Amino acid sequence: MSEMFCYQCQEAMRNTGCNTRKGMCGKTADVACLQDLLIYLLKGISFWGTRGRNMGVQDDETDLFIAQALFATITNANFDTDRFVELIKKAIQLRDNLRVRAQNRCNELHNSNCFGSGPDWAGWHPENYEVETLLAKARTIGVMDDPTLDPDVRSLRELIIYGLKGMAAYADHAYLVGGRDESVLAFMQEALEATTNDEMGVSELLGMVQKTGEFGIKAMALLDQSNTSRYGNPEPTQVNLGVVPGPGILVSGHDLVDLEELLLQTEGTGVNIYTHSEMLPTNAYPGLKKFKHLVGNYGGSWWHQDTEFASFNGPILMTTNCIVPVKDAYKDRIFTTGMAGYPGVPHIADRQPGGHKDFSEIIALAKTLPGPQELESGTIPIGFAHNTVLSVADKVIEAVKTGAISRFVVMGGCDARQKTRQYFTDVALALPKDTIILTAGCAKYRYNKLGLGEIGGIPRVLDAGQCNDSYSLIVIAQALAGAFNCSVNDLPLSFDIAWYEQKAVIVFLALLSLGVKKIRLGPTLPAFVSPNVLNVLVEAFDLKPIDTVEADVAAMMAGA
Repeated sequence: MSEMFCYQCQEAMRNTGCNTRKGMCGKTADVACLQDLLIYLLKGISFWGTRGRNMGVQDDETDLFIAQALFATITNANFDTDRFVELIKKAIQLRDNLRVRAQNRCNELHNSNCFGSGPDWAGWHPENYEVETLLAKARTIGVMDDPTLDPDVRSLRELIIYGLKGMAAYADHAYLVGGRDESVLAFMQEALEATTNDEMGVSELLGMVQKTGEFGIKAMALLDQSNTSRYGNPEPTQVNLGVVPGPGILVSGHDLVDLEELLLQTEGTGVNIYTHSEMLPTNAYPGLKKFKHLVGNYGGSWWHQDTEFASFNGPILMTTNCIVPVKDAYKDRIFTTGMAGYPGVPHIADRQPGGHKDFSEIIALAKTLPGPQELESGTIPIGFAHNTVLSVADKVIEAVKTGAISRFVVMGGCDARQKTRQYFTDVALALPKDTIILTAGCAKYRYNKLGLGEIGGIPRVLDAGQCNDSYSLIVIAQALAGAFNCSVNDLPLSFDIAWYEQKAVIVFLALLSLGVKKIRLGPTLPAFVSPNVLNVLVEAFDLKPIDTVEADVAAMMAGA
């Protein structure tokens, strides 16, 4: 028996799966197995949740917990064994409470079938919550632990689950900002329940994949509306890449509310706040950029943490996923919060309803440390989300009609460590100068500092924001299709997507649900997509693996 098996991210070993004592992302086998057990128990909550909802039994805390727990299992979010033990405890408690309520309601309705105790995942209890006890169970319910399961069914079930993980991240962020959509949380339970249903074959699961993409769009739209309602629409902004005198705190991850509360608590203290990686786009929100001590962005994408965190000198706050194994050079000044976690790293507790997080420990530490070492200088343009781009839609449309813009290339998605990702830099450099790159996510760090120029005052790299802001790219594409009275597939628009983790998976499924074709995906295709499922995607959507830079640029410019 292998120590673990995980193939949810693009770094899967040999593009088949990590089945050793430690994954390529750095998580231990224990953490990987506990994540499997947590997902197993979330299916149990969903067993009772879907049945209870049909009888009017529903619990807000439980619904949101499923999203939060799914979020904790995203690649590079949480490496902390103890945190997963606590999540497992809570999952069992919430599941059992929901079970009692559902069964009682069923009896009240005099239903002849009140579900009994349900399947194992709906009723299993450990003898205790010692790690070894939980691991003994976890090692029997992993992705590959049913050798009789049809590989295409397994592939589609995992595709749905990984899409749900990305959807959960969007939903959790939206709820933190004040957004609400019960249908998204209810669908997560419906879809988790579907992955346990042996009566659902390939065709039925393909339908659920389609539905997952549709609800992914709903979750992304909810987050977009929630963020802009609270902080305003992002606006074109030149962000400082250098440093200023004085101590600083570096904020990484994706959480806007954490950044806002930290800005409020550091105002007037002399401590500067810098963004890192996917927090770069926050500098474009009016409600955040108004803080004068939000002084700029430090460094690049998440996988540069080893060097960038070391040279920053001050405290680092990891608000969500994208933490990597912590190095000695900064281990005494890094903190996690939200669903992020790492063993031995101080964790800032969640805010209570109506309250805020307490960042006083980080702020006090910042005052004792030197300011950051400068890595680069200059500025970078951001803030080209859908509101900004559509405000100049007439200018963009005219540029297309006159030939000044020959093509748009969506190059959003994730960055990662492999040398093969130089492909995306080289594509950006090889694209003709009359093309526009639409981007969101940390993949932009492969080309957003190349100085690719403008077309009639329009930057050739239009940065819509975080991976969380990929919805903007969908809105822009649909608006262009409306303006030209054609489908998205008939636009001078190509998709060349970099993927790494599960938020990219839900974006991919969202595009498929809209019928978008000819998507290039790389640097490798997902290991969890079986050959037969891949053939279905190729036949239905003309999905393409990336090729050479020269071949792909030529094909995209030809509309292929």
